[in-house]
Amino acid sequence: MATFLYRLGRFSFRRRRLVALLWVVVLAACAFAAAKAPAAPEDGFSMPGTESQKAFDLLDQRFPGSNSNSADARIVFVAPKGQKVTAGANKAAVEKIVADVAGGDQVKGVLDPFKMAGAVSKDGTTAYSTVSYDVQSIDLTTATTDALEDAAKDGRDAGLTVELGGSALVPESELGGTTELVGVAAAAVVLLITFGSLAAAGLPLLTAIVGIGVGVASIVAVGMSTTTTTLALMLGLAVGIDYALFIVSRYRTERMEGHDAEEAVARAVGTAGSAVVFAGLTVVIALAGLAVVGIPVLTKMGFAAASTVVIAVLVAVTLLPALLGFFRKAVLPRAQRKGHGGQRAKGGRPNLGTRWAGFVIRRPLAVLVLSVLGLGLISVPALDLQLGMPGDESQPTSTTQRRAYDALADGFGPGFNGPLTVVVDAKSSDDPKAAAARAAKQLTATDGIVATTPPAFNQAGDTAVLTAVPSTGPSSADTTDLVHTIRDEARGLKSDTGATMLVTGATAVNIDVSQKVNDALLPYLALVVGLAFLLLMVVFRSLLVPLKAALGFLLSVAAAFGTIVAVFQWGWLADALGVEQTGPVMSMMPIFLIGVVFGLAMDYEVFLVTRMREAYVHGERPGQAIVTGFRHSARVVGAAAVIMIAVFAGFIGMNESMIKMMGVGLAAAVFFDAFVVRMTVVPAVLALLGHRAWWLPKWLDRVVPQVDVEGEKLHGAAPAGLRPESEPESDSKPESESESDPVRV
Repeated sequence: MATFLYRLGRFSFRRRRLVALLWVVVLAACAFAAAKAPAAPEDGFSMPGTESQKAFDLLDQRFPGSNSNSADARIVFVAPKGQKVTAGANKAAVEKIVADVAGGDQVKGVLDPFKMAGAVSKDGTTAYSTVSYDVQSIDLTTATTDALEDAAKDGRDAGLTVELGGSALVPESELGGTTELVGVAAAAVVLLITFGSLAAAGLPLLTAIVGIGVGVASIVAVGMSTTTTTLALMLGLAVGIDYALFIVSRYRTERMEGHDAEEAVARAVGTAGSAVVFAGLTVVIALAGLAVVGIPVLTKMGFAAASTVVIAVLVAVTLLPALLGFFRKAVLPRAQRKGHGGQRAKGGRPNLGTRWAGFVIRRPLAVLVLSVLGLGLISVPALDLQLGMPGDESQPTSTTQRRAYDALADGFGPGFNGPLTVVVDAKSSDDPKAAAARAAKQLTATDGIVATTPPAFNQAGDTAVLTAVPSTGPSSADTTDLVHTIRDEARGLKSDTGATMLVTGATAVNIDVSQKVNDALLPYLALVVGLAFLLLMVVFRSLLVPLKAALGFLLSVAAAFGTIVAVFQWGWLADALGVEQTGPVMSMMPIFLIGVVFGLAMDYEVFLVTRMREAYVHGERPGQAIVTGFRHSARVVGAAAVIMIAVFAGFIGMNESMIKMMGVGLAAAVFFDAFVVRMTVVPAVLALLGHRAWWLPKWLDRVVPQVDVEGEKLHGAAPAGLRPESEPESDSKPESESESDPVRV
């Protein structure tokens, strides 16, 4: 691996103009394809095999033209204080709004609240109208949504409070914005402080921008949703900067060792680049493994984010060495630029990483115990983790969707915002109408149901639909228990009448998502941790180092979950982070966070421990190798972690609740993993293990392939036939067309 990447880095350096041009062409082509691509649909929650999905499929089959995925809107009317919505002037205003909306081109139907049972609250202050469209929300025209907004404005002008909800008003997610720019600016400051050079700070940012430009444009071109694209942007930006940071840092180290620019680039790509490739592989494994959950939207998110990580790796090992060819001296520290390179001084004052490593290996047991106890304490809130799918109740109070949700809850009860759709398949029943009536009676008698609509049959008369309104809100644990109770009671209905009763609707879908994620969690962990263990065993040629890495990850992710529960369920720092409403953690969050955090945790493990392994295989004692690894890598790993935290924290300001939660969770996880687990727990454990940390049974040593991540074959001299010719140290040296070097393994 190291030899191949050495050759690749040298080739990219020599053919830098060609490599840079190729990446510009790729970026332009992807951008063009993205610009020509149609608007991406919003992510749905299709879940093959679940009861709620079976019910949706049955509705589409038995009620042709109904299209269960079509857009809908809910117009909520609240009368002025002391008045009723049924009063003459108020009623006339509502009827005019309903008539205006009904005239829209894409409107399939509008229900008049005064002609529909249960659409006016018992106290007469609140009413609602449901608007059905014949297209999905993504296909609604601007004229249609404007007509809805105009109608609401007319109602407000008439003195009513009018708010809007439903899928027709799904807010547009922002792809990029002020908060992300703040994250990038923070990353730039950290890079500048770390390197002390504008060129060295700018190259990781430039290559990361190219990588996410290619990755995000490709995702947009194939029609993935904005949420999926935003998550890919978040990860691509973070790992893109970090991967380039490690290679630039290694290049500077090689220059300090006395190597010229070409040899330093080749060695940096051969050593740090090997770590980047394997670190990227762990992230890709974790993200691609999300496919085992069986939720299509989660699979898309995983593959989209994984693709941006792959592109970040390719950019780091090809475009970055090419750009270093243009800025070979500019990326060096000022003192070294003035001295024209030269051998690095030996000895000198130990840096912070060296001093910290020395402290840890002198007191490994105490440091280990304190670190584990601290992370355990932070993880305690995770014991109260509650899963759900927050809806309009999690929107900011400034949005009309949230105000509509609150108005309906006040006027009709909390369960009105999460009605259950019950489908009765009576095709196998001798008397479909009697079966449907029995289902309605059974639902009405169920504790927790406050209202049930009469059965509505399809044209064939073999399938009926009912709506049941719970007494509790859609994200309540009581509502989850209620859905399970109805499904249990459905068995009795089938045995008595032959009819099948299925529960669906947004609330039931969310419950099924949570259940499916929980069921897939252990298989996913086994797959991802197992594959990563094998990969790290190949990288480090050890059994205990990969095991330590996996256990450290569990500490990090537990602490991250504790942080999420404390903020989003318990409300700690909720106002400061812009969390409008506390409630359950999004169902897909645990498994997605586990995938992403595992990949990032292995990044720091690879970057830090490979330098220790490199020192160990070159003859240093275990304790000395730990100190050497920290001397070379601690500052860079710390800077990389701060950059990643800044990038993830930048997404906390977005309105999308899942993105906000991901930003908080990932920023916390990176902090705990980099600064507590990798910087503290890892050296403490390695110090306690000593030589045993690098033990591998002889029979397994013969089986495990040699990948030479630490660049042992490059130590001392370039591989035969690859000794670089000396050249001037000018950043503007013209590239000779004869300087060609084929990339060979």
